[in-house]
Amino acid sequence: MNWLLLAACAAVCMALYNLLIKASAGQVHEMVGAVVLQVVAALVGAGLLLVLYLRGALPPVLATPRGLTLAALAGIGIGLAEILTFAVYSRGAPASVGTPLIVGGSVLLTALLGVLVLREALGWPQALGMLLIVGGIALLARGH
Repeated sequence: MNWLLLAACAAVCMALYNLLIKASAGQVHEMVGAVVLQVVAALVGAGLLLVLYLRGALPPVLATPRGLTLAALAGIGIGLAEILTFAVYSRGAPASVGTPLIVGGSVLLTALLGVLVLREALGWPQALGMLLIVGGIALLARGH
């Protein structure tokens, strides 16, 4: 499966993730919601890893120490992001504003960090896209 199709599937899953966090906010404490979300995600990942193992489809080397460290740091980031997202929605942010602000902001920061930290190239179409994201975030935040 090519990466564009995988990215589209990930976008659908992220949309469901954001919508369901919004729907559950206010009905579950931020910390409880984040823990339940992370435990279920870990169980899904462990189940899929088990399926790959049983099929003999795992590569000989599953991870490097650096890869595990970076994955753990990413886990800290997403764990905190989940808690904060539950908090944003439990305080009344509409999904139509909160999600684009959070996701758009993360896209913008990821692109900037990709250039500054990972030394990735940024062409004029990407720079224009980032400016449009900034404009979109400003419009969405207006009046809230």
